[in-house]
Amino acid sequence: MCGRFDQNDINRLIQNFEWAQEVFNRSQAEGRYNVAPGSFRPLLHMQDDSLFLDDVHWGYRSAWAEKSGKLPMAINTRLEKINNRYWISLLKRGRAVVPAAGWYEWTGEKGSKQPWHIHRADAEPLFMAALAHFGPPADSPAANGFTIVTADAGGGLLDVHDRRPVVLAARDVPLWLDPDIPAEQAEHLLRSMALGPECFAWHMVDRGLGNVRNDGPQVAAPLGHAA
Repeated sequence: MCGRFDQNDINRLIQNFEWAQEVFNRSQAEGRYNVAPGSFRPLLHMQDDSLFLDDVHWGYRSAWAEKSGKLPMAINTRLEKINNRYWISLLKRGRAVVPAAGWYEWTGEKGSKQPWHIHRADAEPLFMAALAHFGPPADSPAANGFTIVTADAGGGLLDVHDRRPVVLAARDVPLWLDPDIPAEQAEHLLRSMALGPECFAWHMVDRGLGNVRNDGPQVAAPLGHAA
C-alpha cells in the first residue's frame, strides 16, 4: 500500500453493523477522496462493549520509540509482524478497522508514476484491518495513532502492487474487533477472513491525486471520465 485511501462518504461506510445496537459516532472529520498520512481519520473500534467511530491520527510511533528516535512512524504494518514485541500490545488491545471506499496504488517509474483506485468489485464499502493505540493525550499525535495491516497482494493485484491492505467484509468485522478473542487467534482470523484479490477491481485515476490538496470525486474517477 502506497499511503492514500478514499473515505468520501463516512455515513454510508458505517451502515453495515446490524450486530451493534448503535455506532457511537464521535468523529468530526469530513469525507475525503484523497486521505494522506498524518491526518486524523474516522476509525471503528470497541470500547466498553460498544462500537465507536473516533478520529485517530494515521501513523503510529510508540512513546518509547518517539523518545529514542530509533523507529520511524508507521502508516502500514505487515501482517507477518503484528505479533512481534513492538505490535503485540496493539494486537491485544488496539484492534480497529478503517472504513473506506477504496485505496490508491502507484505503478511505473519515478517521475511518471500512474495512480490507481482499488475498490471492491461489487462497490460495497471495504473495511481495512488496523492497529491503534488509544491512550491519554501525548506530545506526539503518532503515540495515539493507527497503522493499516497489509499482506502479500497475490493474484491479479500483483499487476498493481505487491502489497495490499487486509480488507474484511462487514460481517467479519465483529470477530476482529472482539476484545475477548486472544491475540494469536485474532491474527489467525485475520489471515482466514481477508478478502481475496478476486473481490477487487481497479482503474487509473488522474495524477493530480499526488497532491494531497486535490480532493473531490474527480480524483477517484476513472481516467478520461467525468466525475
